[in-house]
Amino acid sequence: MNVVFMGTPEFAVNSLEMLTEEHNVLAVFTKPDKPKGRGYEMCPPPIKVKALEQGIPVYQPASVKGEDTLELLKELNPDVIVVVAYGKILPPEILKLPRFGCINVHASLLPRHRGASPIQWAIVSGDKVTGVTTQLMAEGIDTGDILVTSVTNIDSDDTADSLHDKLAVLGAKTLKSTLAYIETDELLPLRQCEEDATYAPIIKKEMALIDFTMSMDEIDCRVRGFNSWPCAYFYLNGKRIKVYKVKKCDSKGNIGEVIECENRLVIGCKDGSVELLEVQPEGKRRMNASDMLRGWHIEKGAFVGEN
Repeated sequence: MNVVFMGTPEFAVNSLEMLTEEHNVLAVFTKPDKPKGRGYEMCPPPIKVKALEQGIPVYQPASVKGEDTLELLKELNPDVIVVVAYGKILPPEILKLPRFGCINVHASLLPRHRGASPIQWAIVSGDKVTGVTTQLMAEGIDTGDILVTSVTNIDSDDTADSLHDKLAVLGAKTLKSTLAYIETDELLPLRQCEEDATYAPIIKKEMALIDFTMSMDEIDCRVRGFNSWPCAYFYLNGKRIKVYKVKKCDSKGNIGEVIECENRLVIGCKDGSVELLEVQPEGKRRMNASDMLRGWHIEKGAFVGEN
């Protein structure tokens, strides 16, 4: 099958690798290079790097809504356009162009967690399972008919990073089977149930502030879901402390109160307390909470958010 691939981040790399092995990839479309780091050096998206390694032509239009992109795609004449975390909305003219349409690989069990950040919100929401959905793209955001779904468990120690890696592999496998079914005309697209739809919005740093009025489970989910970016955090003694790992405790105290701070750091919450295991104090490296306590005096009975 002749394929045009559209994708940008690391999540899409597994799917592109599969396509280069199983199909004829005519071209790759990805976002423009971006400046990164202290020196603002221009860095290519991971998909561009992988495509160039494979000798695949790469296009990086600032917008896909112009006539230039449409005419280029008409010249390429793909059987299908595969979209994996591209980060751009395709206009109707492109959606209708390929013989088999435009197929999107989405990292959730649609219609749950439509939108930009399904992996993080699945964990933050306390979901026990998630997966990958291939869909026949429509004009709405992740509203297209469902083609194939693959399910996986969210383990109790999964973070957004670890779940990302699992779903990237699962996404490539699901895409492979989807295209095989399409070639043999074995798929019956299934319309999404709008009543079951939820939205996974773009994550902003302020969303990761820990609210200790939440339960132990809710705090644990937020810490894992925002690990490693933007990273859950709270303020104590006027300093921001990032939190990478917590453990539920039975110690009792007031909400937001430092209950223990000698050999371990325990803070009260809605239904008990949480022990902070891995942290990063402002201006310091990531470390065990016990190491932080040896170098930073914290008063028992202090409350988070206080200066």
